[in-house]
Amino acid sequence: MAAVDVIVDGLVSLRRRLALRQNLPWFFLVFSVVGSVLKDLDLVPQSYFSSSKNVLNVYFVKVSWGWTLLLLTPFILLSNSSFSRNVSFLACRSLSLAVATAVWYVCTETFFYIEDVTGACYESSSLLLTNLDFPSKQACRRAGLHWSGYDVSGHSFILTYSALLIAEETSPMASLRTAALSPLSRTSLGLLYVALNLITLLWLWMFLCTSVYFHDLSHKLLGTLCGLLGWYLTYRFWYLKPLSPGLPPQRQTKEQKQLA
Repeated sequence: MAAVDVIVDGLVSLRRRLALRQNLPWFFLVFSVVGSVLKDLDLVPQSYFSSSKNVLNVYFVKVSWGWTLLLLTPFILLSNSSFSRNVSFLACRSLSLAVATAVWYVCTETFFYIEDVTGACYESSSLLLTNLDFPSKQACRRAGLHWSGYDVSGHSFILTYSALLIAEETSPMASLRTAALSPLSRTSLGLLYVALNLITLLWLWMFLCTSVYFHDLSHKLLGTLCGLLGWYLTYRFWYLKPLSPGLPPQRQTKEQKQLA
């Protein structure tokens, strides 16, 4: 559809002007600190998004990894098949999602473990009276009590990591605009690209809300750094090596080939 092509071209141009892939890591790092300062100084008024029960948090952020995989999986298959339909190539590139899922699982389980071993069970959120009858977080909360431990921000981690993953895997779209795609594949790819940009915008907004409303500075900063580290070790280090899923393929334009 012509309308989809126009929107895709606009998004590609906007991302190029913003230098999204280069600036996005700094966005998360800076606003993790700035948002925490604003929270500590109580400069941001309470709003709908200061409640963890807001619709975006309940139906999107809490299952953010599912949304990311749901949209990114078909996009990777379609976009990479326009460069090569070799089965081994597509399978290798699809492994990037398996690697990303492993990073997500290890980090989130580690966060849960840290909170469990550093915490204690309290009678209420005031943290005045400890209940020693419940030595684990699960048992404590099952009893309707309050568990308090070192709570690394899983939201900061997953929103950072998901947005960076999407930014990397959608980067070939600039060269896909001139690729030989069927009308159906072109439209499907365009719609997925638009959806991925919208979900990234949502992740950025919810990251800002997390920064100014929830957790302590060290909790958010550590979660953000884990997301940045997971992205850096894969897309800026390991994926540059031969034995890896590899980076998303880029098709050179005529001007780039001439300069090369």
